[in-house]
Amino acid sequence: MKKTILLFSFLLSLIMHAQDSEELNFDEKYKKEYQGKAKIEIDEVKELLHIMIAITEVGLENDDMVEQKGKYYQDVLQHFKAFKNEKIIIKFDSLMKKNPINYIFLTGNAISYDFKNNQLIPNKNFIFPMKSVSSHTKITVNPITTYKKEIEDFALKSNFRKFYKEHLSFYKELIENYNQQADLNEQWQWLEKNFDTKMNSYLIFCSPLINGLNYTTTYKNNNFKQIVMVLPPIGQEKDLSPKQNIVFNTRTMFTEIDHNYVGTPTKKYAKDLENALKDREKWVNTKQEGTEYYPNAERVFDEYMTYSTYYLFCADKFKDDQNTLQYAYNDLNELMKQRGFPKMKEFNDALLALRKKYPNKKIDDLYPEFIQWCGQQ
Repeated sequence: MKKTILLFSFLLSLIMHAQDSEELNFDEKYKKEYQGKAKIEIDEVKELLHIMIAITEVGLENDDMVEQKGKYYQDVLQHFKAFKNEKIIIKFDSLMKKNPINYIFLTGNAISYDFKNNQLIPNKNFIFPMKSVSSHTKITVNPITTYKKEIEDFALKSNFRKFYKEHLSFYKELIENYNQQADLNEQWQWLEKNFDTKMNSYLIFCSPLINGLNYTTTYKNNNFKQIVMVLPPIGQEKDLSPKQNIVFNTRTMFTEIDHNYVGTPTKKYAKDLENALKDREKWVNTKQEGTEYYPNAERVFDEYMTYSTYYLFCADKFKDDQNTLQYAYNDLNELMKQRGFPKMKEFNDALLALRKKYPNKKIDDLYPEFIQWCGQQ
């Protein structure tokens, strides 16, 4: 099961391509509330689902699925582990053993309900927000609706709402850490300055129980486009300096966000990329586990470009701090090499050189000449 969950983390980038069919209602009130804003939320019902999953057999055995370090996780175990044999917990466990993608369908659709006293009432905006993970992985019934009564009963029996209320100050601290360590508005402004794509709003759903399973998607409804990300809290690595921690945390967020900007021109030039990257062995270490989820040139290039765009961002942000920029450069190249993308260093160097050649062009407009460079490798 551990291997299944690990491989699952490579699939999450598929989600962003499949959201046009989701059931949403971005009414005028919602649009007014979120227009031009970037918000970070730890949603109550979503946190309940993360806790329920954390005490399943699957959740207890997988620290990639569930963050198992820290006091909060110990609080969760102390408060909720006694309920791990409840029928609904066993049911959720069986669903994820059948298909790990059910983790996404359960937690992703949790935002379709809100608590009113001890009952779950439908959210007016997110009606059925996670119907599909890819073109071949879809559901037709919201699982939160299916198990609504059982979830309500579990929340009441376990006194979840009291637990959530007692940890509100901790949740607030996590949100403040995001604003200090990975300025979302700064990233948003840079991306919209450098790409043709525009968004109305950003929304991060965070949980202290999220670890390696992160994803992003773009929701579109009623002439309103919102990037929604599911991310873990900001991390503080003890062996990194304060600035290096900012780089680390920014990378985690930025490389989720910019999929939504890079993907548009990548798709536009998909046929050209098939020819330019036709020698797959040059671009992908096919022996590395996980690279099979990038089966064609479009997907491979998109992944390279996502991370290389992050380096362009760093080159601007840290232009007067060469030590920090060098750390970002080395860290990025090594990470991608480990993931099975061996030409990351050359890719970064070439894209940065092209950017310096055309400093006033949008990154979208660099694609034709850059794809020619790819084809010459």
